[in-house]
Amino acid sequence: MSKYLISFPSEAMVVTAAELPQVVADSHAVVREAKRAGVWVFGGGIDESVAPVRVDASGAVRPGAYERSHPLTGGFTVIEAPTREVALEWAARFAAACRCPQEVRRFGDDPES
Repeated sequence: MSKYLISFPSEAMVVTAAELPQVVADSHAVVREAKRAGVWVFGGGIDESVAPVRVDASGAVRPGAYERSHPLTGGFTVIEAPTREVALEWAARFAAACRCPQEVRRFGDDPES
């Protein structure tokens, strides 16, 4: 089985304040389904109120993230699935619950992790 990252950036989730409680309830329902199915590894939302830092090999801490085209925001889920198709099915469930498309990436298989 492989692990898959299912994620979305904050700006992709466009819901009103009135819709948010239902979105939360729906996404929590999918998390519970994934746990019951045995595919859940972990997940959560990025706390955007805490600025990112970079830590080098000496332990020195520098403010800021790596430069990239899009900052890391939003939410993510890591699942373990037998096939890519199964991972895509779970991504569709999260997309429906979160009301936005999900990006799916496969982690490289590493027997040590």
